[in-house]
Amino acid sequence: MNEITRLQEWYATQCNGEWEHRCGISITSCDNPGWWLKIDLAGTSLETKSLAPVARHVDPGQLARIAGGLEPDRCDRGGDWMLCEIKNKVFEGAGDPEKLQTILETFLNWAIHE
Repeated sequence: MNEITRLQEWYATQCNGEWEHRCGISITSCDNPGWWLKIDLAGTSLETKSLAPVARHVDPGQLARIAGGLEPDRCDRGGDWMLCEIKNKVFEGAGDPEKLQTILETFLNWAIHE
């Protein structure tokens, strides 16, 4: 099963008539270039589950920008970068243009192992 199908299934199980009206999932592009995935966990069984940050070629300055709600700056590591972490009951994954699948896999592998 591919990541989009798995994400759709996870999303569908969260929809209860309330959650989907105040929470959700967004996948946006960043100008670094790259991807930024945000998944609201409030009201789900995952809202108190911890996740050790998953980082690849991301320096502390990048972490601070993302923690402050800003897009990560352009990475000078040949475009190979990614960061996934939980902030304020939101799973946030950001990465270079080749990392969308890896970001989705990171979330889904974490989410299904409750």
